[in-house]
Amino acid sequence: MGDKPVTGDKPVTSEDHWRITVDATRCIGSGICAGTAPRHFALDGSVSVPLSGDPDEAALDAAESCPVEAIEVRDQSGRVLAPSL
Repeated sequence: MGDKPVTGDKPVTSEDHWRITVDATRCIGSGICAGTAPRHFALDGSVSVPLSGDPDEAALDAAESCPVEAIEVRDQSGRVLAPSL
């Protein structure tokens, strides 16, 4: 199953991966996520889109670094991994 970029609140996910979402209504397009985790995020116009749900510390760092907390990373069970609450 090939993961493709998606916009809005649609996640990138699969059975063996994390579920990564970007809330397009909150995203300000700062690009911090794409710079921190380029395998996981890219800018599409003025918003970030998730590219990969592969487990990786960089994806967590990107979610924690988002200035408006628009990124959410969940594990396979649905538990929020980032941002920290």
